[in-house]
Formats: sequence, C-alpha cells, structure tokens
Amino acid sequence: QVQLVESGGGLVQAGGSLRLSCVVSGGTFSNCGMGWFRQTPGKGRDFVATIDWSGTEHYYADSVKGRFIISRSNLENTVWLQMNGLKPEDTAVYYCALNKDDKGATKLPRQYDYWGRGTQVTVSS
Repeated sequence: QVQLVESGGGLVQAGGSLRLSCVVSGGTFSNCGMGWFRQTPGKGRDFVATIDWSGTEHYYADSVKGRFIISRSNLENTVWLQMNGLKPEDTAVYYCALNKDDKGATKLPRQYDYWGRGTQVTVSS
C-alpha cells in the first residue's frame, strides 16, 4: 500500500522559509511524477509545484515561481518543497501527491492517485 507522509509545516513570519518533506513508502517512487498542492478552507486543492521522475523537469504555479523549489531523491523516496519569501497568502494545508501512471510532471489534481494527509503552513504578517 502506497503511503505519503508530509512534514515540515509550521508557523513562520512573512519573509521566512520552511522546507516541507514528503516520504513515500509502499510503491515504486522512482517511476512516478510527484506534486505539491495546497488547500485553504472552503476551496479546492490548488497546484503548487510538480516534478518528473528524474527530477529534471519541474513546473510551478505563477504565485510561487521564484520563491519555491521542488526537488526529490529517488534513493530516499522523498520529495521536498523549499519555500522561501513566504507570504500570508501562502497559508494553507500543503499536500504531496503521487502519480503512479505517469513519470512526468503534471499539474492537475485529478491525475494523481495517492495523497498524503497534509501539513499546515501558517504565515503571519
């Protein structure tokens, strides 16, 4: 059974940084595209960043481009999201997701098969 566990969320002041981690177990992580999404109360899950199986192709939402960096280690079965220059509007629950059928970097939540439980990120002004 594939499991994804996020960590690294917390409370940070505007302008600060956090590094989220997502450890994957029970599947073939190295063959799968991965993504990070975020959700605020009453809204759907918004795309944040995605990375292909090799780590060479990645895409970002316009709102985080230049501030966030997605990376992965297929040896450690882990994907990270380095978040710099955090803003209050980045406050959300952050989820990592795994696409078991596609090695590429994909932006649509419906293309992902497995999700973690999320980690809360709160940015104070």
